Amino acid sequence: MTSSARSPQSTATGAPRAGGPGTLAGRTVSRIGFGAMQLERLHDDRDAAVALVRRAVELGIDHIDTAQFYGNGFANEAIREALRPDDDVIVVSKVGAEPDPDGPLPLRLAQRPEQLRASVEDNLKSLGLDRIPLVNLRRTDTGPGLRAEGDQVVGIDDQLAVMTALRDEGKIGAIGLSSVSLEVLRHALPAGIACVQNAYSLVARDDEDMLTLCGEEGIAWVPYFPLGSAFPGMPKVTDEPAALAAAHSLNCTPAQIGLSWLLHHAPNVLLIPGTANADHLAANVEAGALTLDAATLATLDAVSTRPGDITFE
Repeated sequence: MTSSARSPQSTATGAPRAGGPGTLAGRTVSRIGFGAMQLERLHDDRDAAVALVRRAVELGIDHIDTAQFYGNGFANEAIREALRPDDDVIVVSKVGAEPDPDGPLPLRLAQRPEQLRASVEDNLKSLGLDRIPLVNLRRTDTGPGLRAEGDQVVGIDDQLAVMTALRDEGKIGAIGLSSVSLEVLRHALPAGIACVQNAYSLVARDDEDMLTLCGEEGIAWVPYFPLGSAFPGMPKVTDEPAALAAAHSLNCTPAQIGLSWLLHHAPNVLLIPGTANADHLAANVEAGALTLDAATLATLDAVSTRPGDITFE
């Protein structure tokens, strides 16, 4: 069945779309996707990693988010082995960092234009693609994580120039931004931005204005840390009393409440929760079928944003 003849409610495999249909880079995708970062936990069991990606496709996921620096290429290679052409899965990757397996952290920044181009080439090779449908430029303007120093402090215009050139060359299909400020996003809009990935959850909503702007501009909002962060000092949705109460009332988990709230909160939200566990994967997909009534939504909407910004120097 061709994509034009297929119901928007189903993926190419015939599975109901996880979380229903959404839009990413001009394509209809399932609103619940899969974030591949945690595949690295299965590094010693490649077959299990491949099977998990296959299971995601079977569950109605057709949007997978990855990066070459996830497990130093392991996640990309597992995705390449797992996916089949007729799955019609949109694979989204990320540049702005590179693997550093022997360093204090498993990645280091790679913000310079020539590094961005090299990262795209590395992703193309490990994914086995001629073109990556969407590539997110991971900056360091905001959110938890590394901050740029020295020659890694690069202006957005220089970065967008190389990203636009890669798009013109057909090596990437669309450009996204990650860990960006509202000011940088506004400046970048003329380049054509398809997606923004910032840290955002029920308990961390500092970027509400940016989410609103993305909705107005037809840009997908794809939050990382959608359940908060495991970093010490960062808030977690699963600790939030309102999420715990809603989960008890609906006989589900607080994590499912956190994911469902995001889907209810704005129509341009797409989710990429990550896991290395098949049961957790199924639970994430099931969150897309939850219905939150007006009273529950009002209670969750009233949750205060908690402070927390972890940086690594």
